[in-house]
Amino acid sequence: MIGHKRIPSREGGVEIVVEELAVRMAAQGHDVTVYNRGGHHVAGKENDSRKKSREYRGVRIITIPTSNKKALNAILYATLATIHALFGHYDVIHYHAEGSCALLWLPHFFGIRTVATIHGLDWQRSKWGGFATRFLLFGEKMAAKYADEVIVLSQNVQTYFQNTYHRQTQYIPNGITIPELRPADRITKEYGLYPEKYLLFLARIVPEKGLHYLIDAYRELDTDMPLVIAGGSSHTEEYMEEITKKAAMDTRIVMTGFVQGKRLEELYSNCYLYVLPSDIEGMPLSLLEAMSYGRMCLCSDIAENKETAGEQANYFKHSDVADLRKQLELLLVNTEKKETITNTGYTMEKTDARKKYVAEHFDWNEVVDKTVKLYNKRVD
Repeated sequence: MIGHKRIPSREGGVEIVVEELAVRMAAQGHDVTVYNRGGHHVAGKENDSRKKSREYRGVRIITIPTSNKKALNAILYATLATIHALFGHYDVIHYHAEGSCALLWLPHFFGIRTVATIHGLDWQRSKWGGFATRFLLFGEKMAAKYADEVIVLSQNVQTYFQNTYHRQTQYIPNGITIPELRPADRITKEYGLYPEKYLLFLARIVPEKGLHYLIDAYRELDTDMPLVIAGGSSHTEEYMEEITKKAAMDTRIVMTGFVQGKRLEELYSNCYLYVLPSDIEGMPLSLLEAMSYGRMCLCSDIAENKETAGEQANYFKHSDVADLRKQLELLLVNTEKKETITNTGYTMEKTDARKKYVAEHFDWNEVVDKTVKLYNKRVD
């Protein structure tokens, strides 16, 4: 597998997906190799790139050196990883995300079976400049033209590939594991947060996630509930600086930085409301995670969010601060009587309904089985 930053990590949705697929496939007895990028973890811990290969839960990991310049990072990584993989005697090379797919033509030329997963239309993301956008679009075209199989995570992207490239794709959404709820401990000691007494945004802090809309809407609310912003930047230092300045103007806003492990689990387990105001998504894993904890969710009404959450979430008009503020106000009314709040709330029945919905529609074992079948599929 080529295309993620590194596993194990929670630097983004691609990393979570690659880890889940690779570990589960290895547990089934498959030989799985993933190509990590060298460099620093988003949380600030340096990976040991001195070891050229190692193992993680049965998965072989090869670390590829990369450039510190973001414009060259993905290109250098994809090139070196692909060249190394050509000599790996692999049955299948699975590319993740559009950038890495720019090199997919090379193993195709050598007759190696290739599968591409398009996690989202990355070229639409505002953090990329002109060259990077063209590089991502080139990767998308290479996947559409040369991949033996193309996997998409949403029906919206499936329609896009059909209309743009007349290319049939396989719709296989991401999975989720239903977690155990954790009582508030660390988050109370470290951030002063209490169960069901705060709003939560947990995602990468990048422009397309729409955090600026949420802060603007929240600052107009008359509420004592803190807004918790949990996440790190991803080549978006200027936007991060803008968000930090906005947040500093309201003492109710708590910025935790990147979180993982027990802190992340506690934040999900105890939030009153999870908010995802994104303009662009591939398939929102953070939304799935919030629902797996039974949390009430408010999302922008883009197709990918509605396709993921269905009737189990509340929605506002994307990019519309006024409507976001209105929906937040509705969900914050009568917080002591949560069973009366709009059409959601925290009755046990509704909490269980969210978990059941996620478990029935997004099963990792089913995702792995469908993916392995594509690996083994041969065109007559």
